[in-house]
Amino acid sequence: MSRIGKQPIQVPKGVTVNVAGNVFSAKSSKGELKVPFSQRMTVTVDGDTVSVATDGTDKDTKALWGLTRALINNAVVGVNEGWSKVLELRGVGYRAQVKGKTLDLNIGQSHPLEIEPPAGVTFEAAQENIDGENVQVIKVNGIDKQAVGDVAAKIRDCKPPEPYKGKGIRYRGEYVRRKAGKATG
Repeated sequence: MSRIGKQPIQVPKGVTVNVAGNVFSAKSSKGELKVPFSQRMTVTVDGDTVSVATDGTDKDTKALWGLTRALINNAVVGVNEGWSKVLELRGVGYRAQVKGKTLDLNIGQSHPLEIEPPAGVTFEAAQENIDGENVQVIKVNGIDKQAVGDVAAKIRDCKPPEPYKGKGIRYRGEYVRRKAGKATG
């Protein structure tokens, strides 16, 4: 049995949930998210609790049970609190600015990169002092966890951290394995 799928989801105040057919929807003042789910799953709303059940016993159905519960929980948490990913720019002259909704990156290329956010995703850029070093920080915010993670991954792919000096764009808390430079003989 799925250990995650069995757990009920608590709906916080200010969030309204609804199940219509095979679509779960969560709505609050921050926005609305809809999560389609399989016909093999049964989603029930009892007051301020949402539970996911299934009658299948095969391995795929059990995995889908936990996945469905996790996606519904992410939607409820997203419309209540929102999701955020923090990226750090490490490197001399690397800079990020938010112009309107667009993120403008100067990361050592001949031209600045402009990244347009999808609907429901916003950017913030700031300077922070991390371990005595001034670091440019980009925050990707939104209510959809998948969209926030996807945009953050696309930003990181513009300049992933390199192993010799550690320059590039990394997630906050990401460990970059460093290599020794060329040995002189």
